[in-house]
Amino acid sequence: MSLSAHIRKTLGDFSMTVDLEHAEGITGLLGASGCGKSMTLKCIAGIEKPDEGRIVLNGRVLFDSVKHIDRRPQERRVGYLFQNYALFPNMTVEQNIRCGLCREKDRRARNRKLDEAVEAMGLVKQRGLYPHQLSGGQQQRAALARMLVSGPELLLLDEPFSALDTYLREQLQTQVRDILTDFGKDVLLVSHSRDEVYYLCGRVAVMGQGKLLSMGKTKEIFADPGSRTGAALTGCKNIAAARKTGEYEVEVPDWGVRLRTKQQVGDSLCAVGIRAHYFNPGAEENVFPVVYSAEREEPFEMRILFRYTGQRKGTPDLWWRISKDRKPQQMPERLGIAPQNVLLLYPE
Repeated sequence: MSLSAHIRKTLGDFSMTVDLEHAEGITGLLGASGCGKSMTLKCIAGIEKPDEGRIVLNGRVLFDSVKHIDRRPQERRVGYLFQNYALFPNMTVEQNIRCGLCREKDRRARNRKLDEAVEAMGLVKQRGLYPHQLSGGQQQRAALARMLVSGPELLLLDEPFSALDTYLREQLQTQVRDILTDFGKDVLLVSHSRDEVYYLCGRVAVMGQGKLLSMGKTKEIFADPGSRTGAALTGCKNIAAARKTGEYEVEVPDWGVRLRTKQQVGDSLCAVGIRAHYFNPGAEENVFPVVYSAEREEPFEMRILFRYTGQRKGTPDLWWRISKDRKPQQMPERLGIAPQNVLLLYPE
């Protein structure tokens, strides 16, 4: 499967420029609310029309502003799962799923595919129920079944877990991953949850202010997000402006420190990031005296706030996260950070 989407769209003061290449598997679009994630999916599905650009799915041109091609949504063979699942409230589970089989002319084939979908989604006992009689997870599986039976070439999932509580969300993430693997469909998944993207997606595209900032394998992007937005979206709590002072050295004025890095520092460096779990009292490099400000107990970890002794007044405290069983009885006077754990961040 291959998807190529190079599109531009302006809505009032908001301008979106997306250059997306998706080959196979599940790719996550990770970004804050209002950055253009859902709009990107809607343009691919044909629900919204880009101002200009080109969208190609498996060699079929879905949209081309120059050649005036704009296929209708039902012609694109793209399945779209809305945040609220969009089940028809006056139809049963079975009737909703049958809507996805409208192009299948053979009655026996329709019934067979319906039975297979109901069985695969674990909805046998619920097939005669209406949406309001279903749990959130059952509604989601019914919507997935309706989408999958139509035989789409690409699935677009728009915040599929946002309406669920934490416990159910974690359960359904595993179920949905297994379903998508079994069906062998390629997926674009929109989310603002880094945990969701990290668990479900082999690749991730980081979006910010209407632009794709970076794209690659999920673990590689989390290890090296490349920008302030990317670092924040992937969970980095300690980000500050920085400047290059050597081939493998940066100065962080707000923190009053200079840090050695493992990566070679580019001339356009604008900031650095340090993840809260990476501070280490036993580190051998980038070790500086600290003063503790506060601590907060979480269910399984401690969040410890501290400042470097040379840190500028008025700047935010730094975060150090540590599991409860590893918290020292007496807090160390110095903390260090390994050079490979200093994230180098560049203009977006």
